[in-house]
Amino acid sequence: MLPRITPYPIPTGFGLDKARVAWRPDPRRAALLVHDMQNYFLAPFGTADQALLARVIANIARLRRYAADHDIPVFFSAQPGGQSLGERGLLQDFWGDGPPPDEQALAIVDALTPGPGDVRLTKRRYSAFVGTPLAGLLGQRDQLIVTGVYAHIGVLATALDAFMRDIQPFVVADAVADFSPAHHRDALRHVTDRCGVVATTAEIAAFTTERVPHD
Repeated sequence: MLPRITPYPIPTGFGLDKARVAWRPDPRRAALLVHDMQNYFLAPFGTADQALLARVIANIARLRRYAADHDIPVFFSAQPGGQSLGERGLLQDFWGDGPPPDEQALAIVDALTPGPGDVRLTKRRYSAFVGTPLAGLLGQRDQLIVTGVYAHIGVLATALDAFMRDIQPFVVADAVADFSPAHHRDALRHVTDRCGVVATTAEIAAFTTERVPHD
């Protein structure tokens, strides 16, 4: 029930200079979330023009390197395949059966395969916090850098959930993707206006522990 996605240019005009709040990423406080970058969810982008998806994947890979260089924990969310109706809940009414019990469909895209130190979260709802141990695993870290798909669904829900838990969400404008440029832009605008900070990959990667003043 996922729609076929027509490639589009990533919306511009979002960044730290547009933020309503003065939050800035601090490697000592942050964690990185790679949200639902499974082959099942990436299949709607097709193969005719991979420029959008290739750019998003490359930017997430850059942020993973940044995380490794700054001792930032990395979390991957992923849905399981073959969920029962009880597991699906109301998602069934909107999206049908969800991912099939197929190893290749459920796998994180090859370019972003989780490493031995990364944590994989099994999630069954929009927010990566619901039904997962993410909140507890963050410990004292109170910033979450959010990447992945889809911007106006799980990415936005996770950002809102983080905000309501007093965790500062940073949604990376060019490291998320969506059904359309309108959906993508609306999600970024909602984060900017209501619950977090939208930044570019380059802006996030420019911050180091040394540049961020101690509290």
